[in-house]
Amino acid sequence: RVTLPVQDCQLDDVTMGVRDVNNNDMDFEMDQLSDVPLVLGFSLGNNYPNPFNPMTTIEFTLPETQLVRLSIYSIDGRLITNLVNEQYSAGRHSVVWKGRNGQGQTVASGTYFYRINAGSFSETHKMVLTK
Repeated sequence: RVTLPVQDCQLDDVTMGVRDVNNNDMDFEMDQLSDVPLVLGFSLGNNYPNPFNPMTTIEFTLPETQLVRLSIYSIDGRLITNLVNEQYSAGRHSVVWKGRNGQGQTVASGTYFYRINAGSFSETHKMVLTK
């Protein structure tokens, strides 16, 4: 939320830049009724911390309500677990992976990939689990 301390300052007088968790510029519009930034694009952030032990957070942004699948894969491409497989509303979201497979067992140290699929958007990032 942006508060304008200047008397008689109008929303049209304000310039804002929005960046995602990777420090990339993002497009946005201001909703004139509620003054809430509306995200116009998808993004998948870098997990943090990385490397991690025992858990890491993965953030993503959606421009509209979408069915989201967020999956973890081993370095050889095997599915480890599906963290998310459900509808999410527009906006910024975060999910925590606790380094466990689909059966709840702790996975070994190593390099893993997380992949998001939401509508036509798909992106993959790398992360490292250290013990």
